[in-house]
Amino acid sequence: MKIIIVGAGRVGTGVAESLVSEKNDITVIDHDAEGLRELQQRFDLRGVVGSGTDPAVLAEAGAKDTDLLIACAPQDETNLVCCKLAWMQFAIPTRIARVRARGFEDGSELLSKEGFAVDHILCPEDSLTRYITLLVEYPEALQVREFAGGRACLVSARARLGAPAVGVKIGKLREQMPEVAMRIVAIYRRFTEGPDRFVPCDGETYIEPGDEVFVLAGRARIAQVLAALHRREGQPARPVRRIMVAGASSVGERLAQELARQTGRFHIKIIEEDAERCEQLAARVPEGVLILHGEASDEDLLAEEGVEETDLFLSLSDDDEDNIMASLLGKRMGARRVLALINRHSYADLMHGTQIDIALSPAQTILGELLTYVRRGDVQAVHSLRRGVAEALEVVVRGDRKNSRVVGRRVQDLPLPPEVHIGLIVRNLPDPEAPPPADGAAARPDRPAEPEIIIPRSHTVLESNDHVVFFLPRKRLVKEVEELFRVRATFF
Repeated sequence: MKIIIVGAGRVGTGVAESLVSEKNDITVIDHDAEGLRELQQRFDLRGVVGSGTDPAVLAEAGAKDTDLLIACAPQDETNLVCCKLAWMQFAIPTRIARVRARGFEDGSELLSKEGFAVDHILCPEDSLTRYITLLVEYPEALQVREFAGGRACLVSARARLGAPAVGVKIGKLREQMPEVAMRIVAIYRRFTEGPDRFVPCDGETYIEPGDEVFVLAGRARIAQVLAALHRREGQPARPVRRIMVAGASSVGERLAQELARQTGRFHIKIIEEDAERCEQLAARVPEGVLILHGEASDEDLLAEEGVEETDLFLSLSDDDEDNIMASLLGKRMGARRVLALINRHSYADLMHGTQIDIALSPAQTILGELLTYVRRGDVQAVHSLRRGVAEALEVVVRGDRKNSRVVGRRVQDLPLPPEVHIGLIVRNLPDPEAPPPADGAAARPDRPAEPEIIIPRSHTVLESNDHVVFFLPRKRLVKEVEELFRVRATFF
């Protein structure tokens, strides 16, 4: 796929790095000639110096035969105008804009072809806020990714000694937890030397203490799954109540506003060293959110504010080094769980396996939204995992037995690579592509009205409109899955 990225900032660079690794033809537009030269030396891509709002620059970048434009320059106005030009002058089929301002939402008239001609609004701050909110809801999880409109989730958790599922064969878990429909799709195991390694899963695989275990299940079962992996037998759940945020960034502000809607549930403190920013924030956040003027690396301040009683310590400033140091200090002083926002890919890799529980990369968080537009076939959701190495994706089954290689066929008969896991199937979701029923036509009595979560077995047969969720330990496997699920003019 031919892709133009406007803006070589942190988000643009992170997106370019991931998309280049998938053999896409990437061109990056930016004013910074030196920055573009460095980018071209690191990755196999082309740089064009100039503005994305200049038709001549877009033409030089190859806009006439481009498939996708991603406008992620620092200014919202630049990105919106860039998308409008891309459509009006070059008819680029898909256009995505990074927009921080509230009021721009997918489907809005402002984004229509007559407006700014934007197919999808990308807001890293909103994506991070939604994701951190999920981690607050499931405090035992290292990652939480949603599929099928939130009906199913992929979660990962660190296996703890004494938890019911730890030290048990995967095949025995069905007998131990028959009421919980779930599928363990991957295990990453710690070794003395080197990083965690992927361990293929089958019924004979044991879950060992320290493993990072990836599980797919219906949303209603996620709490039980996490408890079985991370909580000792009989130990009560400990929900997040006390939250401390280091750095009053836009993400910290949005998160405070979102969580404060649940009146009385959370005690939120935000530490910010800029006095003017503290005043601005105090006027905007809901009542009950405490704004503290000071440095997050001040041990006396953290001790005075009870960091040892904090359930979740979040370092969300715009400086990676500050976030790393504040998180390590918060953990050392007794915070139960710490999360650091880290933009640099190399820093995020270094933090893996340290005392920082979660190192969150903005580029990786939004990458799934972009990959949905890069993938071929009817891909509904994509989530980049393990710092971009692995991937989980949701594909909708289309067609019939004549033009599809999967419709009406059993899971065991699908020619999938052995490493690929079909984690679950969501059936009976509304199909926007289905024709409306004829007037007076009766509903089919043999189909349940509610969506159904299915953990597939070897004999499970795929049906049209099934939402199939896969786990792929290596991104190179994506093309084989996409090719298998593509609808053809005729299969025979």
